[in-house]
Amino acid sequence: MKNTVVFLYQWLIFVPIFVTLTLLTALTVMVMAPLFGSKFWGYYPPKWWSKLTCWLALCRVKSRGGENLDPKQSYVFVANHQSAFDIFLIYGFLNQNIKWMQKQSLRKIPFVGFASEKAGHVFVDSSNPKSRAASIKTAKEKIVNGVSMVIFPEGARTRSGEMGRFKRGAYHLAYDMNLPVVPLTINGAYDVLKRTGFNLKPGKMELVIHRPIDTASLTEAEIPELIDETRNIIYSALWEKYK
Repeated sequence: MKNTVVFLYQWLIFVPIFVTLTLLTALTVMVMAPLFGSKFWGYYPPKWWSKLTCWLALCRVKSRGGENLDPKQSYVFVANHQSAFDIFLIYGFLNQNIKWMQKQSLRKIPFVGFASEKAGHVFVDSSNPKSRAASIKTAKEKIVNGVSMVIFPEGARTRSGEMGRFKRGAYHLAYDMNLPVVPLTINGAYDVLKRTGFNLKPGKMELVIHRPIDTASLTEAEIPELIDETRNIIYSALWEKYK
């Protein structure tokens, strides 16, 4: 009975309202960001779209560790990638002006892809080294004046709930710009909406914001150690069922 009620709620209430909110948010960003700048209009409308999506999905959200951040400081945030709901959780509850490193394929999504471009997010073209370098150059131009970048080092959502291998891109970006790296642990999003399905399962989600790790004295040879350190920190705050 409960599953039937959730199914009906998802397709009769959640999906229509979510699609409407998404279109309104995309149109707002597409119009306002080019006119008045993406720092405000590329962040606040999507932030509230994300909050409303989590609440509309009947999810209970807990965030802790926000006191570790300085809103005037730029960071490179690295997080485990459990679900599409990771975006809503981070965008809505991190409370830090952020841009995203996104797959090039997401640029093709109607309205959303164009709005993401106008919001200042960076699309990563991994087809060749020259394109990847251009993506990193664009990312560096965005991380200024307290604006930060969020990257999923795994590159793709988990299929099992457990973390995969972390790639180096985010860490080279932080190293090149002498920016602190902030590990984020995401819990619960995997159960809300799995990568392999479309059925929403309302539940609890948690965002853990860890202490920033300074990279000012880091050498390039130490980047693998930084990757291991951040992965271990993220892992330490995972719920037991995801370890």
